[in-house]
Amino acid sequence: MLLERDEVLGTASAAAAAARTGSGRWVLLSAPVSGMGRTAALEAIVRRQADGDAVRVGRARGVPEETAFPFGLVRQLFADDEAVPFSVAAGADEQRLFHGLVTRLTRSAAERPVLLAVDDLHHADEPSRRWLGYLARRIAEIPVLLVLTERADPSGPAPFPPATGTAVALPALSVPAVIRLARDAGLDQRSTVACVEAGIGNPALVRALVADFADGALPRPSATPSRSRFRDTIARWLGRADPCVRHACLALAVAAEGGMPVGPGLLHQLSDLCTATRSPGERSARRISRLLDHPLAREAVLAVAAPEEIAALHTRVAELLDESGAPATAVASRLLRVERPGEAWMARSLSEAAEEAMRAGHVAESAAYLRHALSGPLDPDRRAALTMRLGALELPHNATAGIRRLRTGLELHTDLRDRATAATALCAAHVARRDPDTALEVLRRAGRGADDDELVQVLGTLGALVSSHDNDAWRGAVAGLRALAPTAPPAIEPLVCGLITEYEAGAGLCSAAEVLDRVRPRLAAPVDPRLRTAWLGSAATLLQWADRLDEARELTGQCLPAPPVPPDLTDVGLQCLLSVRAEAALWAGEFDRVIAENAPLVEATAGQGVRLPHLAAMVATARRETGRRSAAWEAVALVGPSGSDSSWEWNELSYTRGLLHAADGDWQAALDDYLVCGAGQLAHDFVSPVATPWRSGAAHALVRLGRRDEARELAEEELRHARTWGTPRTVGRALRAYAAAVGGRLALCSLTEGAELLRPAAAPVELAEVLIDLGRAHIEAGSGRKGRDTLREAHAVALRLAGPAPETGGPAPVGRLLGAAEEALREGGVRNRDGGHALSPAERRVAELAAAGHTNAQISSALCLTRRTVETHLTNAYRKLRIARRTQLVAALER
Repeated sequence: MLLERDEVLGTASAAAAAARTGSGRWVLLSAPVSGMGRTAALEAIVRRQADGDAVRVGRARGVPEETAFPFGLVRQLFADDEAVPFSVAAGADEQRLFHGLVTRLTRSAAERPVLLAVDDLHHADEPSRRWLGYLARRIAEIPVLLVLTERADPSGPAPFPPATGTAVALPALSVPAVIRLARDAGLDQRSTVACVEAGIGNPALVRALVADFADGALPRPSATPSRSRFRDTIARWLGRADPCVRHACLALAVAAEGGMPVGPGLLHQLSDLCTATRSPGERSARRISRLLDHPLAREAVLAVAAPEEIAALHTRVAELLDESGAPATAVASRLLRVERPGEAWMARSLSEAAEEAMRAGHVAESAAYLRHALSGPLDPDRRAALTMRLGALELPHNATAGIRRLRTGLELHTDLRDRATAATALCAAHVARRDPDTALEVLRRAGRGADDDELVQVLGTLGALVSSHDNDAWRGAVAGLRALAPTAPPAIEPLVCGLITEYEAGAGLCSAAEVLDRVRPRLAAPVDPRLRTAWLGSAATLLQWADRLDEARELTGQCLPAPPVPPDLTDVGLQCLLSVRAEAALWAGEFDRVIAENAPLVEATAGQGVRLPHLAAMVATARRETGRRSAAWEAVALVGPSGSDSSWEWNELSYTRGLLHAADGDWQAALDDYLVCGAGQLAHDFVSPVATPWRSGAAHALVRLGRRDEARELAEEELRHARTWGTPRTVGRALRAYAAAVGGRLALCSLTEGAELLRPAAAPVELAEVLIDLGRAHIEAGSGRKGRDTLREAHAVALRLAGPAPETGGPAPVGRLLGAAEEALREGGVRNRDGGHALSPAERRVAELAAAGHTNAQISSALCLTRRTVETHLTNAYRKLRIARRTQLVAALER
């Protein structure tokens, strides 16, 4: 079935009618590419005109194998004429031959009109083409219809005189025609679209695609054994194409794979890889690139090429991209197709691409670039540096592979200072794997091989930081630091002081004010670059403990990358800063931020050898605060058991388990975990409640278990240490535990003191907890109004901590503190303040207008308010109603 060829058939019919009256005509069917249906149209014309023996038909077809045979095509038309020579006739001999053949044709046509059908004129030998031109110039005088097909650009000049014939361009099938073919074959919408896009209106390609989709042969990789008519059609075309066109198709297919602009300019730049002496023109390049817009066509073209051809093209394209200043990732994506990057510029591009991919958070892509760079020839120092970078990337996802890679990088370094730097990275990797003993041994070996006293001191100080993850080693390290402190070089002294201060703060030997006096002046002091992150990690830890959260977070921001860039776990200082960033956000009540910044890393490392108990504890606590206790337990379970590791991080995790058990109402299990935490902290000489207030947690659990005397003993000890430290958070939290243990009037006084301390402090979680207990205490003491006012204050604090409703429009999980405040309000007889009742009159007026569909500008005009005031009222309304979008207002106001 021929589609959309009526004009072609009509032109041929008109020419045939003229020929039958004695006025012969020629008709040339042309198309610039194969598959446009030239032969099918020619056959249809022959069938129509030869019906009933109305004409005598002569056939000939050009083939590339006979292009060099003189008169090969003419011999097909005059097969029984022995006068047709087998060699080129010259001058008068050729004219005599041409005249004789036309004379014979004229005699034959006088008996019955003749139709000469010549297919693939572009493959005709030159003498035959000259004879056809001779005939076309005389055809008007004889009853002959000459119908020819040719693969040629229809926009070019016709090969025959226009006075005696017509050239007809075969158009591409229209989209409706392709859809009709697809629908007739029962194809679905997706396959139909593919036929339209990949077929580009070429009848042969469209029919091949329709058949393939109907048979289920597409889409499949070209490597599969199943046949594909579409791939076979393109392979057949390329097999018959001249080297110039074949190279152009391969070059453009390779270029188009990465979205590179294609055209004649690119083909010229790639021409040195082709044996052909010419390149396709601009029109031809555009046609080829249009075909290769679709991945199915590119796959089919590339399937016919040898691997070395594709690799050579990718290499050349990569080189062109590199020279033009393209992004390194664009260059490197090409080089990944090359078996071995053998030149220096290739390794450089792959290294730069790895850095770009890392900045975008694409870790696997970055690692792939580095692995490929390492597969080529590199000088030892360059290989060592790239190996270390790759080991750092692999570490979170496969600790064993990462550590092996880092060890290889260390061994490749020949310079002692470079080896020391590599040793610190390998050491940090072992710390992340919870193997501090091996980490310390790595540093000791590096120190033994150094002949620089300052380098030895740098490594020793870093070793002291690593020792904080081991109870016994920590005490010995602190003793060594105290001995070093009086004579420590200025560039090392800040970290020495910081680590000593961390120990003394935990041991209850100094206050927060004293810590600040030590840390702040040293932040401006120059520090050895090799110790910078370690010093900032120590300083940030101390600032966080002292409740200078903004200052602590500023230090973390100086070193830690913003998501989605992953942190470098081969830097022990960055590991500290990660912990500070997470805990500072938790203390500030930014629970969603804690989860967003840390849950991906905790989940990515789970089961891969790297274990991050402290970060897991922070994520779990944040999920608990947002009302997602099951997810909190999942975070705790990700890191597995501690085994023999005595790092302080496991104490944090034990404390978090206690919190979760308490939230579940399992007070005995909570008490057990709090006491495990306490035992671990005491073994670490850490008595201060600044990091893990385990005594407060245990006191609350003991009260619930009816063991008030034990609870009071722990609470009093906690309060004593808290007052030594002296921050509102630690004191207020301890006062709340003490109040729970003692009860009565003394509890009311303690809670009142705690509330007064916490109100001006940046400790919203502790403030909300104290206010809830204080409100209940007032009500129990008979001060109902005062108690309810306090509970409303607690509710307002908890509301500020509550996250917005999810974008899906569903209800937000009720946060722990908000749920506790609402429960206390109900028990205290406070009128329900949920839904629209929670809004002030002004907020409600604005919210109702917004719910009715008014814009902010319209609300501003209607209520005579500024736009800023309208936005503020809406923001408050969203927060109080716990919604995130304007479309949720109607339902929220009705609650």
